[in-house]
Amino acid sequence: MLRLTNLADYAVVVMTAAARCDGDCLSAGAVAARTGIPVPTVAKVMGLLKRGGLLASSRGVAGGFRLARAAAAISVADIIEAVEGPIALTNCQHGPDHEPVSACALEGSCAVRPHWRPINLAVRTALAAVTLGDLAAPARAPLRPLVTA
Repeated sequence: MLRLTNLADYAVVVMTAAARCDGDCLSAGAVAARTGIPVPTVAKVMGLLKRGGLLASSRGVAGGFRLARAAAAISVADIIEAVEGPIALTNCQHGPDHEPVSACALEGSCAVRPHWRPINLAVRTALAAVTLGDLAAPARAPLRPLVTA
């Protein structure tokens, strides 16, 4: 099973909660109350999202966190990458300038390695196609399966 880490999952939930607040500043406590995620975890996630440029913060009595840009301009891929780094399904991936991100014992002899790049690109493209605005919108009724005879 391919799964997001808990931190990436929480980041998507936190960003969705922020998107539903119409630009209001939120504290970690307020987000925790809305989402059910513990306050220390929300604070950690919000710090990572701020460092990733997805949340902005302000100090003071009316301070807190808010989206750094419009929800429609933030993708699920942006959120995951802010918390986890580049999206890659295996450890043998390369960064933007083709520098190794991590080493693999099979690196010199693996015939599959060159094929992971288009696979990773397809996954990232799919995640980039879903915006935070999409997630913050009310859920639609599920589609009925097509019936073929």
